[in-house]
Amino acid sequence: MDYHSQYAEKVKIFVEVCHKLSRHMYVTGYGGNCAWKMEDDVLMITPTQMNKGHIQPEDVVFISMAGEKLAGKRKPTGETPMYVNFFKERPDIQSVVHCHPPHTNAFAITKGKNWLMRPLFPETITEVGPVPVVPYGEPLTQQLADNFTPLLQKYNAFLMENHGLVIMSRLDIEWTMMNTELLEMTSVHVLGAAQLGADIKEISKDDIRRMDNVMHTRSLPFMGAPGVYNSLVDAYYGDGA
Repeated sequence: MDYHSQYAEKVKIFVEVCHKLSRHMYVTGYGGNCAWKMEDDVLMITPTQMNKGHIQPEDVVFISMAGEKLAGKRKPTGETPMYVNFFKERPDIQSVVHCHPPHTNAFAITKGKNWLMRPLFPETITEVGPVPVVPYGEPLTQQLADNFTPLLQKYNAFLMENHGLVIMSRLDIEWTMMNTELLEMTSVHVLGAAQLGADIKEISKDDIRRMDNVMHTRSLPFMGAPGVYNSLVDAYYGDGA
């Protein structure tokens, strides 16, 4: 089947997201990857060993949920098993972006409090949620994929220790990219506040509780797999947060 023609418009969007990641310097060299579920058993994914700023529609690869190549002249990313695992473990997810945004990545290489787990800005709270750190694992290994397991059902964004960001959503790749930009700007603000030497202010628990109204008004899903959280207070102050 000619998936490139069948999904031509989505391939175009996918490539634009890859180029945006490169322009923002969220990826450098061969770093980063994107994946987008087209059908239950058809994933669009980036090719291996190719700068995301150079990717063209014909370079995009289609794979099955078993990780087998369905279409494309190039090989899929070497991290394919990790992405297949994401979509299998989280069937609600439609798209995934892995990148290395510089300000967000600062939290992947520092010890101490992870401010990206705390409620700081309304948009980041409602659209991204808490961002835990996944313990370090060697790239391209099953160990790295397995390290996500305890956290994968609870969150939609993850900092891979000493590596980078993985962010996913139930919507298309453009939405996931926008959430990536939102999280990076949050990180810019946190680091800017830290430079001022003042205490960083969190949004109060009562205000977080009232923010559930935003979730319902905008029909936003709570982060994590369906049913894991029923309120933002659970996500930020529950046992898993």
